[in-house]
Amino acid sequence: MKPVGIIGTGSYLPEKVLTNKDLETMVDTTDEWIVSRTGIRERRIAAEEQASSDLAAEAARRALESAKVTADQLDLIIVATVTPDMMFPATACLLQDRLGAKKAAAFDLSAACSGFLYGIATASQFIQSGMYRYALVVGVDCLSKITNWEDRNTCVLFGDGAGAVVLGPVEEGSGFLSFELGADGSGGDLLKLPAGGSRMPASRHTVDERLHTISMAGREVFKFAVRVMGNAAEEALSKAGMKKEDIDFLVPHQANIRIIDAAVERFGLSEEKVIVNLDRFGNMSSASIPVALDEAVHQGRIKKGDTLVLVGFGGGLTWGAAVLKWSMDT
Repeated sequence: MKPVGIIGTGSYLPEKVLTNKDLETMVDTTDEWIVSRTGIRERRIAAEEQASSDLAAEAARRALESAKVTADQLDLIIVATVTPDMMFPATACLLQDRLGAKKAAAFDLSAACSGFLYGIATASQFIQSGMYRYALVVGVDCLSKITNWEDRNTCVLFGDGAGAVVLGPVEEGSGFLSFELGADGSGGDLLKLPAGGSRMPASRHTVDERLHTISMAGREVFKFAVRVMGNAAEEALSKAGMKKEDIDFLVPHQANIRIIDAAVERFGLSEEKVIVNLDRFGNMSSASIPVALDEAVHQGRIKKGDTLVLVGFGGGLTWGAAVLKWSMDT
């Protein structure tokens, strides 16, 4: 099997910044309450005319430039999102057209905040098998479009953004070393968007009752996340024949600083080895990990040969982790 790794990264964040002080004027909350419970200070919000494909296109172009790969060289595009432009066609197909990637197969993948990890695990198999050479994986979500801005328990958490990576062949001994993916559908009701599908089609009732916005049982999701983040990362490390002492950088899903802190404590990591940006961007769902990764790469923190663990969880309930030996020169 051919070694596969990340050969380019890119990200895009909308211009509008929504701070905790802004939220104080919208719902019954305070900056201190939000920061102490989540670690979030501000988040980015897509413009009214911006959809997920718009954010994805900017992130994708930057990733392609980073990888020195042209759009017409792409064999596959996977977009991980729970906020597609529309039910169909897939946002990946809209992105394919926008980029001019005419020979690329394209499809969307829905695994909520775990979507990017599911996406890179899926794309890597196509390249390892020799079927494809280059794949673009984008994690993008415009959660502001499906947030109930009158629900103080959820509206303080979410932001919009897009992160992208180009996958391709890398030198022996580098690239992805293992993946761990999982799901527990019995927890599906804990984090969901109730209406808009075939179970509950759009109607005046679903709109009036705000059933097209995020519903979350926060306490239960928190407990699940603390447990599964550590378990998934440990399982991925074991599959790669590594131990927690081998981790150079942990890139976790940016949902809540207390969840990240629990994982850091479990692995005994120093602050310098953990990539955190949720104070500035909040929870961007499938975009969180690739945006954090892209930032760290452009800051020069991640060097060739470093061992990275990417780990996240999301609605479904789902979880995922990946171990990779970084192959890009910085």
